[in-house]
Formats: sequence, C-alpha cells, structure tokens
Amino acid sequence: MMDHQEILALLPAYADQELGVVEAREVQRHLESCVDCQREYAAQRIVSARFKKEAPYFDAPAHLAHRINAALPQDAPRAKPWHINWLNLGAAMAAGLALAWSVGLYLNLPSDQDRLTEEVVASHVRSLQVDHLSDVASSDQHTVKPWFNGKLNFSPPVVDLAPQGFPLIGGRLDYLGGRPVAALIYRRAQHPINLYIWPSSDKDAAPQLQNRQGYHLVRWTWDGMSYWTVSDLAAGELEKFVGMVRSTVRQ
Repeated sequence: MMDHQEILALLPAYADQELGVVEAREVQRHLESCVDCQREYAAQRIVSARFKKEAPYFDAPAHLAHRINAALPQDAPRAKPWHINWLNLGAAMAAGLALAWSVGLYLNLPSDQDRLTEEVVASHVRSLQVDHLSDVASSDQHTVKPWFNGKLNFSPPVVDLAPQGFPLIGGRLDYLGGRPVAALIYRRAQHPINLYIWPSSDKDAAPQLQNRQGYHLVRWTWDGMSYWTVSDLAAGELEKFVGMVRSTVRQ
C-alpha cells in the first residue's frame, strides 16, 4: 500500500487520468479519507484545467501528414489464426475485468458541479494559505466595485454589510470553471468569507447549502448572476450572510 507522500506524487497524473487502474483505485481510496490530499487534488484539477484551456495548439502541416502516411505499410499483414486455449481465455477474462474496472472508474468521475465545488473550496483554501485574500483591500464598497472596471466584462454587485456584522474587507480577481470571476471578501469575527460572482445564463435558483472538506458552501443564481460563498463559519451563520446579500442585492 502506498504511503501519503507516494500518493501526493501521483496526484498530478491522477488529475489528468494518466494512471493505471490499480494505481488510480489506490489513490481514490486514499482521497476518501485524507483531507490534505483532497485539497491538493482540487488544486491540481484547477492547474490541469487551466493548462488544457490556455495551452497553445498547432496543426501539423499537410506535407508532414503526407510523409507519415507514405511511411506506413501499405498492405497490412494477415492476422494469424488465434487458437483459443486456457491461457488465451485467461488473458481475455483479465482484459474484460480491466475494461469493466476502467468503465466503473470513469462512471465515478466527478460531475461538472462537483468539479466546480472542488475549485471553489480550493480557491478559498489557497487564498488563506498564501495570505492573498484581496487584490484591493478596502471596507468601502465604492472603492472595491470600481476596482473591477476593465478587469472583468461585467460589474459585480458589491454590498456593505458592516452594520449587520459582516464587514467587507476587499476584493480580488479569481478563476473558476474556466472563467474569470469576482471574489468579494467579508469577515465574521475571525472567519473570512469568500463570495464569488460571475454572469450566468441559468434560471434563478434558491440558495443550496452543502459541506465539503470541512467548509460550508452556499450557491444560488439571481438576475443573471451566479453566486457561490464559502467559509468555515457555522452553517446557520453562513446562511444568515447569504440572506443579507440577497436582500441587499434585490433592493
């Protein structure tokens, strides 16, 4: 059985689905019980998604494709008859089991919603670890809101909730689900709250609470905007924050 450090070393390949069936299953089992590796895996998926989206791709020139085709054998050799014996039967059964196992792993891959949840949590954790909560540190909504001008193709609603006990402390640019988003940072006592906002074509949806890796998340959609908030606050406190944001934005 692999130890913690060996699993960490395999996470990039696991995120890119490059591991064999046995190794992938062992990593998956480890992830079910290791919070540190869950967070690292979420961060690896973000890196992988950005690389796949932003890396430049080039089409091979036509003459190269022609040279490759010309170098290939023109007449494929006839396949030799395959005499079924116990050895071949065992190999076929092993291959079938491996295929079934691979299909099972594929069907257990996280959905787009699960991957986005992982990204939101990873972004929140990363902002705490590197002490980079804000690109613009201010408790004034009239300073934070115009800071996003020219940096995003939309204007995020920025509300002041200091009188209700959730002071605004700044904002920053972030990247979730393959798009740039606005991140607004609030605080409740010593608990930072990340509120992510971006345009959405989805219909309005009521807040939905969930728990992931020890953090509470609430997501909802309103008036062409998608909202996600995450914190280590108690669920009731975070839902209270969400209610205040929603009522203020609707005014």
